[in-house]
Amino acid sequence: MNLIALLVLFVVHTSRTLDNGLVRTPPMGWLSWMTFMCETDCQRHPLRCISERLYMQMADLLKSEGYAEVGYEFVNIDDCWSERKRNEDGTLEPDHDRFPSGNF
Repeated sequence: MNLIALLVLFVVHTSRTLDNGLVRTPPMGWLSWMTFMCETDCQRHPLRCISERLYMQMADLLKSEGYAEVGYEFVNIDDCWSERKRNEDGTLEPDHDRFPSGNF
């Protein structure tokens, strides 16, 4: 039993002290789901719908509000970005009305 406890302590200590540069900070970014969930009705909710405008606005705010300077680097597109049906190839495409440039 003491040998197992010693082994566990060794593994925990060794893994805590690795200086390999990994996970010094968590991935830092913005994710739409917690605020906007799956709002896709841009006619009724133009400021709250999942759209190209929303993601561009959030990316601009990350920079202008100073978040990028302190390590925020991601604007994550979560859910509800695609057309309701897949294309002929079977792949998902961005909703053409809400993401008119097709980029994200």
